[in-house]
Amino acid sequence: MKSERQFEDQVEGRNAVLELLESGKDINKIFITKGEKHGSINRIMAIARENKIVMVEKDKKQMDEIAQNENYQGVIAIVPPFEYCEIEDILQVAKERKESPFILLLDGIEDPHNLGAIIRTAETAGVHGVIIPKRRAASVNSTVNKVSAGAVQYMKVARVTNLTETIKRLKEAGLWIIGTDMEAKTDYYNQDLTGPICLIIGSEGFGMSRLVKENTDILVKIPMKGKITSLNASVSAGIIVYEAVKQRK
Repeated sequence: MKSERQFEDQVEGRNAVLELLESGKDINKIFITKGEKHGSINRIMAIARENKIVMVEKDKKQMDEIAQNENYQGVIAIVPPFEYCEIEDILQVAKERKESPFILLLDGIEDPHNLGAIIRTAETAGVHGVIIPKRRAASVNSTVNKVSAGAVQYMKVARVTNLTETIKRLKEAGLWIIGTDMEAKTDYYNQDLTGPICLIIGSEGFGMSRLVKENTDILVKIPMKGKITSLNASVSAGIIVYEAVKQRK
């Protein structure tokens, strides 16, 4: 029999669980620490009851064993595995909003904290979807959900086997593929980021893989003025995504 501490798909912390409840996503069960019946826990319990979600009270020691993070704030929601979408679903979102497709493709982002931060930025910026590879990259898990502040509940995320084939499909759909590279000649703010685009963010230290880089239409860089010559991937994504937001008003 599978023990409760083996659950991989769980959301922890009061704000994250509230976001989950309010998003209307499926929840299998909510664990609550015995005695934790004050503040936002009351609201969580009220919404859970209203939606007929099973709630189980456990003592702190049992909760500590289930928790994947130290700061779970007395509440853990067990959820079905994250539902990835198809590329077509992302393009459909743009069509429904009557907007030019605005997509992020992440090449080798292995840190779930970076993935969560990028998804959070993408959701706030109105990006239509995020594409990640199945291999050698972080997948959407409880850490990603927490770091994203619940944004994964609202963002379309596609998980693909082959990035270069995906890029070809996006080109066929009319998107311009814009990669970020330290050796590019064009600064990101001098590039037209309007219209149908897919922005590629490479991994820290390695950047884009060779095949992905060869399949881009345009390369841009973030100018570096200091002695450190690279930025955290989520910071790079935020800078370029919001330049696109500015241009696409």
